[in-house]
Amino acid sequence: MWSGPPQPDQGLPPPLAAVPVPWKSTDPCQGHRESPGALVETSAGEEAQGQEGPAAAQLDVLRLRSSSMEIREKGSEFLKEELHRAQKELKLKDEECERLSKVREQLEQELEELTASLFEEAHKMVREANMKQAASEKQLKEARGKIDMLQAEVTALKTLVITSTPASPNRELHPQLLSPTKAGPRKGHSRHKSTSSTLCPAVCPAAGHTLTPDREGKEVDTILFAEFQAWRESPTLDKTCPFLERVYREDVGPCLDFTMQELSVLVRAAVEDNTLTIEPVASQTLPTVKVAEVDCSSTNTCALSGLTRTCRHRIRLGDSKSHYYISPSSRARITAVCNFFTYIRYIQQGLVRQDEPMFWEIMRLRKEMSLAKLGFFPQEA
Repeated sequence: MWSGPPQPDQGLPPPLAAVPVPWKSTDPCQGHRESPGALVETSAGEEAQGQEGPAAAQLDVLRLRSSSMEIREKGSEFLKEELHRAQKELKLKDEECERLSKVREQLEQELEELTASLFEEAHKMVREANMKQAASEKQLKEARGKIDMLQAEVTALKTLVITSTPASPNRELHPQLLSPTKAGPRKGHSRHKSTSSTLCPAVCPAAGHTLTPDREGKEVDTILFAEFQAWRESPTLDKTCPFLERVYREDVGPCLDFTMQELSVLVRAAVEDNTLTIEPVASQTLPTVKVAEVDCSSTNTCALSGLTRTCRHRIRLGDSKSHYYISPSSRARITAVCNFFTYIRYIQQGLVRQDEPMFWEIMRLRKEMSLAKLGFFPQEA
Protein backbone atom coordinates (compact mmCIF):
# COMPACT_ATOMS: atom_id res chain seq x y z
CA MET A 1 0.00 0.00 0.00
CA TRP A 2 1.46 3.37 -0.98
CA SER A 3 1.73 5.84 1.91
CA GLY A 4 2.69 8.95 0.02
CA PRO A 5 6.14 10.40 -0.76
CA PRO A 6 9.01 9.78 1.72
CA GLN A 7 9.67 12.41 4.41
CA PRO A 8 12.72 14.66 4.00
CA ASP A 9 14.31 13.62 7.31
CA GLN A 10 14.23 9.94 6.31
CA GLY A 11 16.92 10.47 3.69
CA LEU A 12 15.33 8.04 1.17
CA PRO A 13 15.59 8.65 -2.58
CA PRO A 14 12.33 9.57 -4.36
CA PRO A 15 10.48 6.78 -6.18
CA LEU A 16 11.12 6.38 -9.82
CA ALA A 17 8.22 7.22 -12.12
CA ALA A 18 6.61 4.33 -13.84
CA VAL A 19 7.58 4.83 -17.46
CA PRO A 20 6.06 2.27 -19.86
CA VAL A 21 8.55 0.62 -22.15
CA PRO A 22 7.50 0.59 -25.81
CA TRP A 23 6.82 -2.81 -27.15
CA LYS A 24 8.95 -3.86 -30.02
CA SER A 25 8.52 -6.81 -32.18
CA THR A 26 11.26 -9.40 -32.30
CA ASP A 27 10.17 -10.72 -35.58
CA PRO A 28 12.68 -9.82 -38.24
CA CYS A 29 9.98 -9.86 -40.83
CA GLN A 30 8.04 -7.09 -39.20
CA GLY A 31 11.07 -4.71 -38.95
CA HIS A 32 11.00 -1.99 -36.34
CA ARG A 33 7.47 -0.81 -36.66
CA GLU A 34 5.73 -0.01 -33.40
CA SER A 35 2.07 -0.65 -32.66
CA PRO A 36 -0.39 2.22 -32.18
CA GLY A 37 -1.04 1.10 -28.61
CA ALA A 38 2.60 1.60 -27.75
CA LEU A 39 2.52 5.14 -29.04
CA VAL A 40 -0.43 5.94 -26.82
CA GLU A 41 1.32 4.59 -23.71
CA THR A 42 4.45 6.63 -24.47
CA SER A 43 2.54 9.88 -24.66
CA ALA A 44 0.77 9.05 -21.38
CA GLY A 45 4.13 8.45 -19.61
CA GLU A 46 5.45 11.80 -20.76
CA GLU A 47 2.40 13.51 -19.37
CA ALA A 48 2.94 11.75 -15.99
CA GLN A 49 6.56 12.87 -15.90
CA GLY A 50 5.48 16.43 -16.59
CA GLN A 51 3.14 16.30 -13.57
CA GLU A 52 5.69 14.75 -11.13
CA GLY A 53 8.61 17.21 -11.97
CA PRO A 54 7.61 20.02 -9.45
CA ALA A 55 7.17 17.52 -6.63
CA ALA A 56 10.70 16.14 -7.17
CA ALA A 57 12.17 19.66 -7.13
CA GLN A 58 10.35 20.38 -3.88
CA LEU A 59 11.74 17.20 -2.36
CA ASP A 60 15.27 18.21 -3.41
CA VAL A 61 14.87 21.57 -1.72
CA LEU A 62 13.64 19.93 1.47
CA ARG A 63 16.54 17.48 1.34
CA LEU A 64 19.05 20.35 0.99
CA ARG A 65 17.50 22.24 3.89
CA SER A 66 17.62 19.14 6.06
CA SER A 67 21.30 18.60 5.16
CA SER A 68 22.20 22.22 5.96
CA MET A 69 20.45 22.06 9.31
CA GLU A 70 22.24 18.85 10.14
CA ILE A 71 25.58 20.42 9.19
CA ARG A 72 24.79 23.46 11.34
CA GLU A 73 23.92 21.28 14.32
CA LYS A 74 27.09 19.23 13.94
CA GLY A 75 29.19 22.41 13.55
CA SER A 76 27.57 23.93 16.64
CA GLU A 77 28.28 20.78 18.67
CA PHE A 78 31.89 20.76 17.44
CA LEU A 79 32.38 24.40 18.37
CA LYS A 80 30.86 23.80 21.80
CA GLU A 81 33.21 20.90 22.38
CA GLU A 82 36.19 23.01 21.29
CA LEU A 83 35.09 25.86 23.55
CA HIS A 84 34.70 23.48 26.50
CA ARG A 85 38.12 21.98 25.79
CA ALA A 86 39.72 25.46 25.57
CA GLN A 87 38.06 26.55 28.82
CA LYS A 88 39.33 23.43 30.52
CA GLU A 89 42.89 24.01 29.27
CA LEU A 90 42.69 27.65 30.35
CA LYS A 91 41.59 26.60 33.83
CA LEU A 92 44.48 24.14 34.04
CA LYS A 93 46.89 26.87 32.95
CA ASP A 94 45.46 29.26 35.55
CA GLU A 95 45.96 26.64 38.25
CA GLU A 96 49.54 26.06 37.04
CA CYS A 97 50.22 29.82 37.07
CA GLU A 98 48.84 30.10 40.59
CA ARG A 99 51.00 27.20 41.74
CA LEU A 100 54.10 28.72 40.15
CA SER A 101 53.31 32.08 41.76
CA LYS A 102 53.14 30.43 45.17
CA VAL A 103 56.44 28.67 44.50
CA ARG A 104 58.03 31.96 43.45
CA GLU A 105 56.76 33.74 46.58
CA GLN A 106 58.08 30.92 48.75
CA LEU A 107 61.48 31.07 47.04
CA GLU A 108 61.64 34.86 47.45
CA GLN A 109 60.79 34.56 51.14
CA GLU A 110 63.43 31.88 51.63
CA LEU A 111 65.95 34.03 49.74
CA GLU A 112 65.20 37.03 51.97
CA GLU A 113 65.54 34.91 55.11
CA LEU A 114 68.81 33.45 53.83
CA THR A 115 70.15 36.91 52.97
CA ALA A 116 69.21 38.24 56.42
CA SER A 117 70.82 35.21 58.05
CA LEU A 118 74.01 35.70 56.02
CA PHE A 119 74.19 39.40 56.92
CA GLU A 120 73.61 38.61 60.57
CA GLU A 121 76.31 35.96 60.50
CA ALA A 122 78.68 38.35 58.73
CA HIS A 123 78.06 41.08 61.33
CA LYS A 124 78.58 38.54 64.08
CA MET A 125 81.88 37.46 62.57
CA VAL A 126 82.97 41.09 62.24
CA ARG A 127 82.10 41.78 65.88
CA GLU A 128 83.98 38.71 67.01
CA ALA A 129 86.98 39.68 64.89
CA ASN A 130 86.97 43.20 66.33
CA MET A 131 86.73 41.86 69.86
CA LYS A 132 89.58 39.44 69.22
CA GLN A 133 91.63 42.24 67.70
CA ALA A 134 90.97 44.46 70.72
CA ALA A 135 91.94 41.64 73.07
CA SER A 136 95.08 40.91 71.07
CA GLU A 137 96.08 44.56 71.09
CA LYS A 138 95.52 44.70 74.85
CA GLN A 139 97.63 41.57 75.36
CA LEU A 140 100.32 43.00 73.08
CA LYS A 141 100.35 46.22 75.08
CA GLU A 142 100.65 44.31 78.36
CA ALA A 143 103.39 42.11 76.92
CA ARG A 144 105.34 45.14 75.76
CA GLY A 145 105.02 46.64 79.25
CA LYS A 146 106.33 43.47 80.81
CA ILE A 147 109.18 43.36 78.29
CA ASP A 148 110.13 46.94 79.13
CA MET A 149 110.09 46.10 82.84
CA LEU A 150 112.25 43.02 82.38
CA GLN A 151 114.68 44.93 80.20
CA ALA A 152 114.97 47.60 82.88
CA GLU A 153 115.65 44.98 85.54
CA VAL A 154 118.26 43.29 83.35
CA THR A 155 119.94 46.64 82.72
CA ALA A 156 120.02 47.36 86.46
CA LEU A 157 121.50 43.96 87.25
CA LYS A 158 124.12 44.37 84.54
CA THR A 159 125.08 47.72 86.01
CA LEU A 160 125.51 46.19 89.46
CA VAL A 161 127.57 43.30 88.11
CA ILE A 162 129.80 45.58 86.05
CA THR A 163 130.47 47.93 88.96
CA SER A 164 131.49 45.02 91.24
CA THR A 165 135.11 43.93 90.77
CA PRO A 166 137.50 42.00 93.05
CA ALA A 167 139.57 45.12 93.62
CA SER A 168 136.53 47.26 94.35
CA PRO A 169 133.59 45.02 95.22
CA ASN A 170 130.11 46.45 95.39
CA ARG A 171 129.18 46.15 99.04
CA GLU A 172 125.44 46.54 98.25
CA LEU A 173 125.67 43.50 95.99
CA HIS A 174 127.77 41.59 98.54
CA PRO A 175 126.38 42.38 102.02
CA GLN A 176 128.72 39.90 103.64
CA LEU A 177 131.56 42.39 103.11
CA LEU A 178 129.91 44.94 105.36
CA SER A 179 131.19 45.41 108.93
CA PRO A 180 129.18 43.70 111.67
CA THR A 181 128.04 47.02 113.06
CA LYS A 182 126.73 48.16 109.67
CA ALA A 183 125.45 44.81 108.59
CA GLY A 184 123.45 44.27 111.76
CA PRO A 185 122.44 40.98 113.30
CA ARG A 186 121.47 38.27 110.83
CA LYS A 187 119.80 34.98 111.47
CA GLY A 188 120.49 32.49 108.77
CA HIS A 189 120.43 33.62 105.12
CA SER A 190 118.78 36.95 104.41
CA ARG A 191 117.96 38.15 100.84
CA HIS A 192 119.31 41.54 99.89
CA LYS A 193 116.72 44.15 98.95
CA SER A 194 118.20 45.00 95.59
CA THR A 195 114.95 44.94 93.62
CA SER A 196 114.01 46.75 90.48
CA SER A 197 111.88 49.26 92.38
CA THR A 198 114.99 50.41 94.28
CA LEU A 199 117.49 50.34 91.44
CA CYS A 200 115.50 51.36 88.38
CA PRO A 201 114.99 55.04 89.25
CA ALA A 202 118.76 55.50 89.05
CA VAL A 203 119.18 53.58 85.82
CA CYS A 204 116.00 53.76 83.77
CA PRO A 205 115.97 57.53 83.14
CA ALA A 206 119.22 57.12 81.24
CA ALA A 207 117.52 54.53 79.04
CA GLY A 208 114.52 56.75 78.43
CA HIS A 209 112.07 54.89 80.72
CA THR A 210 110.51 55.90 84.00
CA LEU A 211 108.88 53.09 85.97
CA THR A 212 106.60 54.16 88.78
CA PRO A 213 104.51 51.80 90.87
CA ASP A 214 100.78 51.89 90.15
CA ARG A 215 99.54 53.16 93.49
CA GLU A 216 97.01 55.62 92.10
CA GLY A 217 93.71 55.64 93.95
CA LYS A 218 90.39 55.51 92.12
CA GLU A 219 86.95 56.67 93.11
CA VAL A 220 83.87 56.84 90.90
CA ASP A 221 82.33 60.26 90.53
CA THR A 222 78.60 59.71 90.93
CA ILE A 223 77.58 62.55 88.60
CA LEU A 224 79.89 61.41 85.80
CA PHE A 225 78.88 57.78 86.25
CA ALA A 226 75.17 58.68 86.16
CA GLU A 227 75.64 60.63 82.94
CA PHE A 228 77.64 57.74 81.51
CA GLN A 229 74.94 55.19 82.41
CA ALA A 230 72.26 57.38 80.84
CA TRP A 231 74.32 57.59 77.65
CA ARG A 232 75.13 53.86 77.81
CA GLU A 233 71.44 52.92 77.51
CA SER A 234 71.38 54.44 74.01
CA PRO A 235 74.93 55.12 72.77
CA THR A 236 75.11 57.98 70.28
CA LEU A 237 77.65 60.44 68.91
CA ASP A 238 75.25 63.34 69.36
CA LYS A 239 77.18 66.00 71.27
CA THR A 240 73.97 67.41 72.81
CA CYS A 241 73.58 64.56 75.31
CA PRO A 242 74.86 65.47 78.81
CA PHE A 243 77.68 62.90 78.83
CA LEU A 244 79.28 63.87 75.50
CA GLU A 245 78.48 67.54 76.04
CA ARG A 246 80.63 67.49 79.17
CA VAL A 247 83.45 65.61 77.39
CA TYR A 248 83.37 68.10 74.50
CA ARG A 249 83.38 71.06 76.86
CA GLU A 250 86.07 69.81 79.24
CA ASP A 251 88.38 67.68 77.05
CA VAL A 252 87.75 67.54 73.28
CA GLY A 253 87.26 71.27 72.77
CA PRO A 254 90.33 72.42 74.73
CA CYS A 255 92.49 69.60 73.31
CA LEU A 256 91.74 70.61 69.69
CA ASP A 257 91.86 74.34 70.33
CA PHE A 258 95.02 75.36 68.47
CA THR A 259 96.45 78.74 67.57
CA MET A 260 95.39 78.46 63.95
CA GLN A 261 91.63 78.57 64.47
CA GLU A 262 90.66 77.99 60.83
CA LEU A 263 92.60 74.76 60.56
CA SER A 264 91.54 73.73 64.08
CA VAL A 265 87.88 73.79 63.02
CA LEU A 266 88.66 71.62 59.99
CA VAL A 267 90.67 69.17 62.09
CA ARG A 268 87.89 68.86 64.66
CA ALA A 269 85.30 68.17 61.95
CA ALA A 270 87.56 65.55 60.35
CA VAL A 271 88.13 63.83 63.71
CA GLU A 272 84.38 63.71 64.39
CA ASP A 273 83.72 62.31 60.89
CA ASN A 274 86.61 59.84 61.19
CA THR A 275 88.20 61.13 57.97
CA LEU A 276 91.51 62.46 59.33
CA THR A 277 94.74 60.71 58.32
CA ILE A 278 98.09 60.97 60.13
CA GLU A 279 101.14 59.68 58.30
CA PRO A 280 104.92 59.97 58.67
CA VAL A 281 106.72 62.63 56.74
CA ALA A 282 108.06 61.33 53.43
CA SER A 283 111.13 62.78 51.79
CA GLN A 284 109.39 64.24 48.77
CA THR A 285 108.20 67.61 47.57
CA LEU A 286 104.59 68.38 48.45
CA PRO A 287 102.28 71.24 47.46
CA THR A 288 102.40 74.23 49.76
CA VAL A 289 99.21 74.95 51.69
CA LYS A 290 99.06 78.16 53.69
CA VAL A 291 96.74 78.73 56.64
CA ALA A 292 96.79 82.16 58.28
CA GLU A 293 100.11 83.02 56.58
CA VAL A 294 101.86 79.93 57.98
CA ASP A 295 103.83 77.81 55.52
CA CYS A 296 102.41 74.32 56.17
CA SER A 297 104.72 72.60 53.69
CA SER A 298 107.73 73.26 55.89
CA THR A 299 108.83 70.43 58.15
CA ASN A 300 110.11 72.98 60.66
CA THR A 301 106.78 74.78 61.27
CA CYS A 302 103.68 73.27 62.86
CA ALA A 303 100.57 74.12 60.86
CA LEU A 304 98.36 74.08 63.98
CA SER A 305 100.44 75.88 66.57
CA GLY A 306 102.48 78.03 64.20
CA LEU A 307 105.61 77.29 66.24
CA THR A 308 108.96 76.28 64.84
CA ARG A 309 109.24 72.60 65.63
CA THR A 310 110.64 69.50 63.96
CA CYS A 311 107.58 67.96 62.33
CA ARG A 312 107.83 64.22 61.79
CA HIS A 313 104.19 63.71 60.83
CA ARG A 314 101.61 65.32 58.64
CA ILE A 315 97.82 65.20 58.48
CA ARG A 316 95.38 65.00 55.60
CA LEU A 317 91.72 65.99 55.89
CA GLY A 318 89.29 63.70 54.10
CA ASP A 319 90.00 63.14 50.41
CA SER A 320 92.02 66.33 50.08
CA LYS A 321 95.45 66.02 48.51
CA SER A 322 96.85 68.79 50.71
CA HIS A 323 98.97 67.93 53.73
CA TYR A 324 99.70 69.84 56.92
CA TYR A 325 102.85 69.21 58.93
CA ILE A 326 102.33 68.98 62.70
CA SER A 327 104.62 68.90 65.70
CA PRO A 328 104.80 65.95 68.15
CA SER A 329 102.73 67.87 70.69
CA SER A 330 99.95 68.59 68.18
CA ARG A 331 100.04 64.98 67.03
CA ALA A 332 99.66 63.77 70.64
CA ARG A 333 96.62 66.02 71.16
CA ILE A 334 94.97 64.83 67.94
CA THR A 335 95.67 61.14 68.61
CA ALA A 336 94.32 61.43 72.16
CA VAL A 337 91.00 62.74 70.84
CA CYS A 338 90.97 60.12 68.04
CA ASN A 339 91.51 57.33 70.58
CA PHE A 340 88.56 58.60 72.60
CA PHE A 341 86.25 58.68 69.58
CA THR A 342 87.43 55.23 68.46
CA TYR A 343 86.53 53.74 71.84
CA ILE A 344 83.17 55.53 71.82
CA ARG A 345 82.42 54.01 68.41
CA TYR A 346 83.38 50.57 69.74
CA ILE A 347 80.81 51.01 72.50
CA GLN A 348 78.20 52.19 70.02
CA GLN A 349 78.80 49.12 67.85
CA GLY A 350 78.41 46.79 70.83
CA LEU A 351 82.01 45.61 70.94
CA VAL A 352 82.40 46.51 74.64
CA ARG A 353 79.95 45.14 77.23
CA GLN A 354 80.98 45.69 80.86
CA ASP A 355 79.99 49.07 82.24
CA GLU A 356 82.52 49.71 85.02
CA PRO A 357 85.70 48.80 83.06
CA MET A 358 84.23 50.77 80.18
CA PHE A 359 83.75 53.82 82.42
CA TRP A 360 87.33 53.69 83.71
CA GLU A 361 88.69 53.30 80.19
CA ILE A 362 86.81 56.45 79.17
CA MET A 363 88.23 58.25 82.20
CA ARG A 364 91.73 57.12 81.19
CA LEU A 365 91.19 58.46 77.68
CA ARG A 366 89.97 61.76 79.11
CA LYS A 367 93.08 61.86 81.25
CA GLU A 368 95.24 61.41 78.15
CA MET A 369 93.44 64.30 76.45
CA SER A 370 93.99 66.51 79.49
CA LEU A 371 97.69 65.62 79.69
CA ALA A 372 98.14 66.20 75.96
CA LYS A 373 96.44 69.60 76.27
CA LEU A 374 98.83 70.49 79.13
CA GLY A 375 101.80 69.59 76.93
CA PHE A 376 102.67 66.09 78.15
CA PHE A 377 103.31 63.60 75.38
CA PRO A 378 105.52 60.52 74.92
CA GLN A 379 108.89 61.06 73.35
CA GLU A 380 109.24 59.66 69.84
CA ALA A 381 112.08 57.27 69.12
